[in-house]
Amino acid sequence: MKKRVVVAMSGGVDSSTTAWLLQEKGYEVIGATMCIGTMDSTSSGPVRCCSLADIEDARRVALQLGIPFHVFHLREEFENEIIQYFCDEYTKGRTPNPCILCNEKLKFGSFLKKALDLGADYIATGHYAKVEYHESMRGYLLKKGVDRRKDQSYVLFSLTQDQLRHSLFPLGEYRKEEVRERAFQVGLRVHDKPESQEVCFIHDASYHSFLRERLRESIEPGPIVDRQGKVLGGHKGIAFYTVGQRRGLRLAKGRPLYVIGIDRGRNALIVGEEKEVYAHTFTIDSVSWINPREMSSSFSAQVKIRYNHPGSEATVTAKGEEELEVRFKIPQKAITPGQAAVIYEGDRVLGGGWIKEVVKSSGFGVRSSEFEN
Repeated sequence: MKKRVVVAMSGGVDSSTTAWLLQEKGYEVIGATMCIGTMDSTSSGPVRCCSLADIEDARRVALQLGIPFHVFHLREEFENEIIQYFCDEYTKGRTPNPCILCNEKLKFGSFLKKALDLGADYIATGHYAKVEYHESMRGYLLKKGVDRRKDQSYVLFSLTQDQLRHSLFPLGEYRKEEVRERAFQVGLRVHDKPESQEVCFIHDASYHSFLRERLRESIEPGPIVDRQGKVLGGHKGIAFYTVGQRRGLRLAKGRPLYVIGIDRGRNALIVGEEKEVYAHTFTIDSVSWINPREMSSSFSAQVKIRYNHPGSEATVTAKGEEELEVRFKIPQKAITPGQAAVIYEGDRVLGGGWIKEVVKSSGFGVRSSEFEN
């Protein structure tokens, strides 16, 4: 019997080509789209995913391929798991990454469960990443995609062995331009559709208005201070700022100043010169490993601190069961609490966690807790 796979179809070229590729390989393909409650925007801003128009695009591609199509209604899960997290992190002075949590909780959580209920062996997505079974390790490996510019292994670091066991990433072997060319050659209607821009539930050019509407009284103005505690100005609310930010501070001090820390307790932004945005060392918590049993107490690896970060050599040291200390050989700019730190060995994802605190090191960086009156 053919293996059954449910493809998470977003209405874009990547997931549409994924469905076609798997059909060509002989799988029994079913298309499905998550309906998360986001509406189409009438603004002329960036293209967003998960809209009603995207669902219709996915439906039309499924019809073109001659495959069944389902809509999985996950609005409540998206609200509780993703949007609430997004807002909570900003109120804590942290910078969230909702796409990682959406993959973990929705695509490879609720969506996978619904696919298995349909009798599927796998789900497939249009992620540029690879999953492989390793015989001697008796487990699944998560690896970077062939197209390093589009590689999305970073946003999949928290997937479990069971989630990987049920996952297919056909585009991991292709480059983006090859995917568009394939889609054009077979006549997929979305072959030239523009890529969606994050974050899918933010329809304005900025997330500020979304947070104002959601958080209301939780957003309060406060002081902007230097490392010594001297007040230099005021901010509109810590939710609107992130480490490394320069624009929007409205400080005329004769030299560029950057956010180097956020003190939630005092509702203060800490600013300094560009060199103070760099740091060697930070901690991460809520750590998860792709293959836990091979981890040692201290080892060298490449670590990425955000999606578009190229990764840099670091020493990783265990600080308990779910916390690590990471020390870069070369200081890195804007290590940001709330973002994910993902650990690589070559092209293989070892695991990762969430940046908890940046540690002052050799004149670089700042702890949020360092600011004193």
